[in-house]
Amino acid sequence: MTATAAEQKDLAPSGHERRWLILGVICLAQLTVLLDNTVLNVAIPSLTTELDASIADVQWMINAYALVQSGLLITAGSASDRYGRKKLLIAGLVVFGAGSLAAGLAQSSGQLIAARAGMGVGGALLMTTTLSVVVQIFDHAERVKAIGIWSTVNSLGFAAGPLLGGAMLAHFWWGAIFLVNIPVAVVGLIAVVRLVPESKNPSGDRPDLIGALLSTVGMTAVVYAIISGPEHGWGSGAVLLTAFAGVAVLTGFVLWELHTPRPMLDMHFFRNQRFTGAVAGAILVAFGMTGSLFLLTQHLQFVLGYEPLEAGLRTAPLALTVVALNLTGAGARIVVRLGTPVTIAVGMGLLSGGLAAIALLGGHGYGGMLLGLVVMGAGISLAMPAMANAIMSSIPPEKAGVGAGVNGTLAEFGNGLGVAVLGAVLNSRFSALVPGAVGAASLPAVLSAADGAAERERVTDAFASGLEASQLAGAVAVLAGGLLAAALLRRAERADVDRDPGGRA
Repeated sequence: MTATAAEQKDLAPSGHERRWLILGVICLAQLTVLLDNTVLNVAIPSLTTELDASIADVQWMINAYALVQSGLLITAGSASDRYGRKKLLIAGLVVFGAGSLAAGLAQSSGQLIAARAGMGVGGALLMTTTLSVVVQIFDHAERVKAIGIWSTVNSLGFAAGPLLGGAMLAHFWWGAIFLVNIPVAVVGLIAVVRLVPESKNPSGDRPDLIGALLSTVGMTAVVYAIISGPEHGWGSGAVLLTAFAGVAVLTGFVLWELHTPRPMLDMHFFRNQRFTGAVAGAILVAFGMTGSLFLLTQHLQFVLGYEPLEAGLRTAPLALTVVALNLTGAGARIVVRLGTPVTIAVGMGLLSGGLAAIALLGGHGYGGMLLGLVVMGAGISLAMPAMANAIMSSIPPEKAGVGAGVNGTLAEFGNGLGVAVLGAVLNSRFSALVPGAVGAASLPAVLSAADGAAERERVTDAFASGLEASQLAGAVAVLAGGLLAAALLRRAERADVDRDPGGRA
């Protein structure tokens, strides 16, 4: 028992003396990873011309990164618990920097997709260790505020990606959006070595490599089927076979995790309604936010005619709203006042309303889009910190790395599904309205083949209609998920009160 007590002393200090400086360091490392989830969005026109990339190619450039991360996050979290969170953070910075160099120098779509997958490996190591270190260095009283800041950086990374990408593309070629990661990774590496304390749980489980393989293969197959549906037809043998294989592999993953003595993801966590509710919400917040940004940047450039930097600037209100509400502590105060279930319901409702506003009011001008972005930002700033805290508080402290991995996996899987599903809705609607267009072809290619201004206008209107349908589909999914998450969390709170009438925390 003495060893366990010593471990717990390291794992859950009352508050590290340099905890806020350390939080800044790990948020810097995390920001670099998160920017690369959306930084490619404004580079889509450049990629379609310079690398001859189709819409499906671009979706895979984005999803290769997200899917590799989501497949490895829980295993990386388990490894950080056992072998040391600081060690894994350093390794993640090194791998991520190397992958960024390869991506910046890529000469073809295939090379860029492969490099993005390598960056996903480094990103998985970084994402798990940042949140787990936050849990270790802050006591319970400060943890909600710290996770709120962590979530703010999380949202800022996704939302500010198009702005950074646009600024870089205004002065450099598309590869610069990856090469800029390298000096940031070097600075982060030096700061981590000097400042971040080591923490680990030596008695923790060994990484579940079979589970990692099954989850990565299964999720990749499912998302591949979603991306390929508009091109090959939803009833085609290739799409149905891939989808079936993905579902079968994911089923095998669940069965493996239930029976292996050292599971990557303890399926018994899902018996906790607080955990399950937060899981549902986390996936759909990421789904709505990333899928929306993927569509918005195309709408701003292809339909409204903005340059990359102009498009990036016009998505900035989303990030600014999140930062303003969370850095002022508004999100944390609302959680304390309203409770987690109500806060998540309100946040998800606002996110859904923002998506609907963009779809219905932002089709032919920026005013309606601006309103939608601000409302989305308000919703994200409320929902994300509350859900991250709910997930982490549902998992034992000694499993902090696994908990961070679960949270990151949900976000990355939601990111991939958002791009894939909303992109598939866009492609399906576009193909239906422009029968001669192939779903996987890029809009510039279809426009260049159009005869005359009237035909080009018809193509652009069809693309705008597809974007509207995609945003509305995302709004419905986010609202349904928010209500489900809030209901499960409310039921979990009532169950806790029934078990503990004295009202202990």
